[in-house]
Amino acid sequence: MNQPATGPSPATDRAAPVLALSDVSKSFGAVRALQDVSLSLRPGEVHALAGENGAGKSTLIKTLAGVHRPDGGQVLLDGRPVVFHGPADARAAGIAVIYQEPTLFPDLSIAENIFMGRQPRRGLGRIDHRAVREATEGLMRRLGVELSPDRPARGLSIADQQIVEIAKALSFDARVLIMDEPTAALTGGETARLFSVVRTLRDQGAAVLFISHRLDEIFELCERVTTLRDGHLISSGPLTGLTEDDLVRRMVGRDLEDLYPKQDAAVGDVALSVGRLTREGVFRDVSFEVRR
Repeated sequence: MNQPATGPSPATDRAAPVLALSDVSKSFGAVRALQDVSLSLRPGEVHALAGENGAGKSTLIKTLAGVHRPDGGQVLLDGRPVVFHGPADARAAGIAVIYQEPTLFPDLSIAENIFMGRQPRRGLGRIDHRAVREATEGLMRRLGVELSPDRPARGLSIADQQIVEIAKALSFDARVLIMDEPTAALTGGETARLFSVVRTLRDQGAAVLFISHRLDEIFELCERVTTLRDGHLISSGPLTGLTEDDLVRRMVGRDLEDLYPKQDAAVGDVALSVGRLTREGVFRDVSFEVRR
């Protein structure tokens, strides 16, 4: 838990932000969800957003996505102030949010889901299915994955559904991807595959905001981290030299030992025993015991 992270490349460190918040505040009645929070997302970088539940992460995401308008401060796009009147404005500006639970049409193909409502047309207004298929194949090649455009969305794993959502975002020419707890329902293998896609997008110049409660994922994938606590900005900067303990301390405002002091406990009898449990394609021959 004490292994320090590596930092961003010098090129990324010099890049101008594509999207930023400057001293943004947002209240809901008497509740101050954000207070003077600043954040910069740079092209070619994966930037983590860390904080406990209620820290203000969801409000920040929705402000970047055009769902909420700030009460104070500014949203900056390519260094210029911008006002998003709704999610459509943010999407038109190249900002896409990939949520934990994808929302695909299960009975439509991958290609149909990606281009729903904006399929290329040919004579007499007919959908150009070949163009839709070729465009989807191009998106999958860009992401470095093998998913058939004709495959129905029904039956896709959560990881593959998220990849389809990412492909959809790229079809809108998204420059900023906000990933909200994308690994919460994924296996270790699926997470590794998703991280490979994220790194591909990073290397192609996308700015990625990554939100996760799993600190090991933040240290594995991200170059910078912004930490919120109770709606306030605690820190924002490179992960270089930080440890998981350092990040936890910033998130909760005290040492972890103060929150969960170590206590000795006697180990009791076996309450649950599992032997060689297998689920095809997910795990194999798992054995463990749970004791009282």
